[in-house]
Amino acid sequence: MPLDAMSEVSDTGLLVRFANGDRLAAVVLTQRLSPRALGFAARMLGDLAEAEDVTQEAMLRLWKIAPEWRQGEAEPATWLYRVVRNLCTDRLRKARGVGLDQIAEPEDGAPSVEASLIAQDRAAALQMALNQLPDRQREAVILRHIEGLANPEIAQIMEISTEAVESLTARGKRALGLALSPKREELGYDD
Repeated sequence: MPLDAMSEVSDTGLLVRFANGDRLAAVVLTQRLSPRALGFAARMLGDLAEAEDVTQEAMLRLWKIAPEWRQGEAEPATWLYRVVRNLCTDRLRKARGVGLDQIAEPEDGAPSVEASLIAQDRAAALQMALNQLPDRQREAVILRHIEGLANPEIAQIMEISTEAVESLTARGKRALGLALSPKREELGYDD
């Protein structure tokens, strides 16, 4: 199947094709899923290099399970988010003794130096505030408000009820607001 036709194939279809020996399906699925998995991991860990390792490990696990994939149980993207979440949780547990000063700031591609510095300050403040949240609140907030996933999908990833997701995101959002509100002027929010 030509590459342009692969863009019409579902994630599950691409995974099944890969399991049947279609390497092009793996390339397309990797290009489709990796950026979002990497973004989620980077926000969870606050370290791009660690996030890249987690994303690579999660994708390898997806390829290993491909021959046994049972269609209809979960979408590959949902399964991948769950694996990334678990890998991030494991790394965070191991690194509990790491100080906030040792966590690298996320890179920003803003066009001007001033805009880049402001964006970096805002991203660092958000990351610091996210790091202060309990793990499950942080996961829910990142998946909902940064990754843009729907509550039912988050519930599947986190293996909790939709109501629990709503509660976690609401509490997390309130805690972020409280943590960031004293810094509004410092971060350039004048209104």
